[in-house]
Amino acid sequence: MDNFLPGSASLVDCVDKKLLVILRDNRKLIGWLRSYDQFANLVLQDTIERTYVGDTFADVYRGIFLVRGENVVLLGEIDKQKEQEQLSKHLKPAPIEEVKALYDAEMKVRKSREQTKARLLRDRGFSIDVQENDQY
Repeated sequence: MDNFLPGSASLVDCVDKKLLVILRDNRKLIGWLRSYDQFANLVLQDTIERTYVGDTFADVYRGIFLVRGENVVLLGEIDKQKEQEQLSKHLKPAPIEEVKALYDAEMKVRKSREQTKARLLRDRGFSIDVQENDQY
């Protein structure tokens, strides 16, 4: 515990490393951390947005990306060798249009399931106050 840095200061070891950042709206960004501030706002370079559906994925290049710290749910360093192994063994790349269509269909099913669940809970006297895209 001697090397523990509180708050956003702990990000100092992550500068100039490739990171996976998962946002509150469930987007996954992969890029090189170039800078951050006391609010954990992040500057990612050569960023791609990766969308997963089942065993397929698609990448969209986003370039320089500024992420507001309050939107970060999780971040972690990516081991380049393990990433390539996992992508080649378990996932297959697909065009973004195809993955987007699969993702939209999956979200439609999930939203329908959540609406049914909320209705059943509301009928039993429970109330759920959740914003549509909030993953907290």
